[in-house]
Amino acid sequence: MQRYFIEKDNWYDDKIQIVADDYHHIVHVMRMEEGDTLIANRHDGQSAISRIKRIHETVVEAIVEKWLHEESESPINITIVQGLPKGDKWELILQKGTELGAAHFIPFQADRSVVKWDHKKLKKKLPRWQKIVKEASEQAHRTKIPQVDSVITMTELINESVSYDFKFFAYEEATREYKSFKLHNYFSKIQEGQSVIICIGPEGGFSDKEANDLKNEGFQAIRLGPRILRTETAPLFVLANLSYYFEEMR
Repeated sequence: MQRYFIEKDNWYDDKIQIVADDYHHIVHVMRMEEGDTLIANRHDGQSAISRIKRIHETVVEAIVEKWLHEESESPINITIVQGLPKGDKWELILQKGTELGAAHFIPFQADRSVVKWDHKKLKKKLPRWQKIVKEASEQAHRTKIPQVDSVITMTELINESVSYDFKFFAYEEATREYKSFKLHNYFSKIQEGQSVIICIGPEGGFSDKEANDLKNEGFQAIRLGPRILRTETAPLFVLANLSYYFEEMR
């Protein structure tokens, strides 16, 4: 059943108004009609099977028929901080990372990022990123849409990380230094409901200064297996392992 995230202002008790892109998708892509059902997600994570009552020129009106009690969110709150990569790699990370359960994405301008962020692009880029995670959340039947931030600096990243319970960064030197330390050695300390921030470098990895700054601020360097992963593979590897550890093993 098709799923849509409905803005808070478009909920009226058990009645819903669906507009804009979701209206277009329902009417012109899915070609739904009055009487058809869909799943409507509310801003607080609640979801309900809802039936279309009326289709206007710009609004689909629906009414809740049955509230669902879904548990598709990760038991831990995971933030992925990604050194700004080239091309469309960031959008791939957003899409697949959402499917794998990330709650928050933060891109940062790393010393070795080939791409140099232009804040003039923000008005176009941020809505596109938010659309990507919204659609990925609907496809994955999540009950919440991840938060996507604008690009930040390393200083801002360090300030942002203060409130997290666990702080990690994937460091290729750790592959050689910490051969005996597996991911589960670190994951076993995390409890359900806690927050985790994981920092991934760009294509060229972290500079020595960045690695030292992160260590000095309490970030633990971790190895992601015995191989060196591409920047777009690393966050997905971490998320998949966290999902398996906390959702399948426990």
